[in-house]
Amino acid sequence: MLHWLKFNAVGVLGFALQSAVLFLLTHGAPVLPYLVATGIAVELAVLNNFFWHQRWTWRDRPSTTVVETLVRLMKFNFTNGLVSLTGNLFFMSLLVGYLHLNISGANLISVVLCSLVNFILADRFAFQLMAPTTPVAVSSPAPPEF
Repeated sequence: MLHWLKFNAVGVLGFALQSAVLFLLTHGAPVLPYLVATGIAVELAVLNNFFWHQRWTWRDRPSTTVVETLVRLMKFNFTNGLVSLTGNLFFMSLLVGYLHLNISGANLISVVLCSLVNFILADRFAFQLMAPTTPVAVSSPAPPEF
């Protein structure tokens, strides 16, 4: 339950970042198409969320090496990034493109719909406890008896 609460707290921070970037990219100069802006905003939020999940949400499951951290980043970006990116692009296209909702409201709905799947993937896959690596004793065969 504590992981779920922390995950959501980080998610709020990620949502704020995603929303700000989305607003800037769709209202700034130059203005990007909302789906391109959504993709960029989602990826920045995913990277931000990984950092905070690694440092805070799953602090009780520390990575022990740089390689393990990079593997986690790849797993998190592949799972949460893929769900967030495809989910947000799908829902934004549906909600903005077809239902003509405003971009901010559609963004909120998209993020909420993707969050439960993302938590399960992060908890069970990206930040799973790594099995301790202990050397396996290899016994040599006993010498033949004469």
